[in-house]
Amino acid sequence: MTKGILINYEYCTGCHSCEIACKKYLDLEKGEFGIKLSETGPYKYTSGPVEGKWEWAWLPVLTKACNGCADRVEKGKMPMCVQHCQAWCMYYGDVEDLAKKMDGKTRWSLQTFEGQ
Repeated sequence: MTKGILINYEYCTGCHSCEIACKKYLDLEKGEFGIKLSETGPYKYTSGPVEGKWEWAWLPVLTKACNGCADRVEKGKMPMCVQHCQAWCMYYGDVEDLAKKMDGKTRWSLQTFEGQ
């Protein structure tokens, strides 16, 4: 089965814990990442049903350097990014099982590992 990481990015706070844990574990150089936070916003809506509301979103994205922490997973451990997520909004597992968690009520991103 294909493994992946499911992220409920509506609850990601942008703390960068996933980035740091991954970077240290993979011993990546400055400017290199196994998982990288993408930022959207902040911006204010000026019309429509959310007029006057602000939005600022963070989305952790797996990069080509991510190997899914294969050596850790083989030992029954979680990938470092998932283990160190401060908002508890990241999940690791079989893609089919992870997809079942997506409830349509919040924003989700399901990402698989490069080459897996």
